[in-house]
Amino acid sequence: MKKPVAAILAAVLVLVLIAPVVLAKPDMNKPLHATDVELVKKVTLQGKPGGGGKPAKPAATGVLGEQLGTGANKYAIVIGISDYPGDANDLKYCDDDAQDMHKALTSLYGYNSSNIHLLKDLDASFTAIQDAVSKIQSKAVAGDEVLFFFSGHGAKGKANDGDEEKIDEAIVSHNGSQDGSFIHIWDGQLRDWFGGFNTSRIIFIFDSCLAGGMTDLQAPGRIINMACSESGVSYEDASWQNGQFTDFFVDQGMLAGKADKYDNLPDVPDVTIEEAFDYARANCQMQKPAISDSFSNDLLL
Repeated sequence: MKKPVAAILAAVLVLVLIAPVVLAKPDMNKPLHATDVELVKKVTLQGKPGGGGKPAKPAATGVLGEQLGTGANKYAIVIGISDYPGDANDLKYCDDDAQDMHKALTSLYGYNSSNIHLLKDLDASFTAIQDAVSKIQSKAVAGDEVLFFFSGHGAKGKANDGDEEKIDEAIVSHNGSQDGSFIHIWDGQLRDWFGGFNTSRIIFIFDSCLAGGMTDLQAPGRIINMACSESGVSYEDASWQNGQFTDFFVDQGMLAGKADKYDNLPDVPDVTIEEAFDYARANCQMQKPAISDSFSNDLLL
């Protein structure tokens, strides 16, 4: 005997209601839809604060972790945006931050400039950054080293970026022209971009507001250096000629060697990532740098 049509329809309706909702994954290689987006601007000071920070548990152990093997390659994406579209959101020293990071990598740590994507101002568009990540991903193999540095504005909002956070954080890229607005690269989006890398030796450095929210990038072998807390603001000043975090992390910590606490290797520059971070955290004022370190012991670039 055939079941009544009404009963069949009711059963189908129940199945539809209890079936899991499968949302289509967004295209992570394109700007993502987001709501309630708020730009959190890095602040340019008129006079830097004095004094040092409060003592904190050091990130550096004084013991070197695994070093690069013979024949391993080093790749980097170094981004600094001072000149955003229009004039209202311009900064002064983020391009200097990027240039100084590039100098440290090539003069101290043996990076070949041909393996560094240096993207500044208008050249640091969403497309250019995504393309740089993709190109390095296609080259890097297990045991290689990859570094990602960003200095510029941060933002927050509710983005469809593949994670379950109620509020997402982003770095703010250029749109590639002087017209229109900038484009956000969300934390979950960055996690997706770096998810397919064959190497686990990856260093992230964020000198931007809300940088502490970039812990989405956590994974074995990675170190995430963040200039401030998840809700914090980052600063720059003429007396530094840099962002505050970059000044202590790169210029003073690495280039001037002031972060060199442990003599890891004789007769060579050997400031580790953890030593540079400790020095920056001890000296930064008004912002609280944070680190997520999943590398065993200390990483020497």
